[in-house]
Amino acid sequence: MKIFRNKSISDYKEIIEYILSTHIKIILLEGNLGSGKTTFVKCFCDYLDVKDKVLSPTFNIINEYSLKNSKKIFHFDLYRLKSKEDLFEIDFLDYINSDNFCFIEWPNLCRDFINYDVINLKIEAIDNRNRDLTIY
Repeated sequence: MKIFRNKSISDYKEIIEYILSTHIKIILLEGNLGSGKTTFVKCFCDYLDVKDKVLSPTFNIINEYSLKNSKKIFHFDLYRLKSKEDLFEIDFLDYINSDNFCFIEWPNLCRDFINYDVINLKIEAIDNRNRDLTIY
């Protein structure tokens, strides 16, 4: 477990570099509504110089962002899915088997389907600007 205490967005570079150093591409994002899950994905994309506009996938369920090396970042929000069958309807396994980065908000429904090492990233709001981030 690695804990980053009282971090602001300007401190996320250290956390992003740590995640990249692990070579793990599936990141499960946990946190309350408004805790900063999508903001973290935006910072990650900015760090990798993604030109696409990073938005919350709440309504789309999945957003796709292009990297310069023809790889992708897939950003899921599974909050509205009701059953594991819904994962098959969105071809979830194809995405996580693609060797691209996958950021998954509200991951409880999909944990049983992931047979890879993952990073669990829990984001807790301290105040309007600062967060505690725990990787386990």
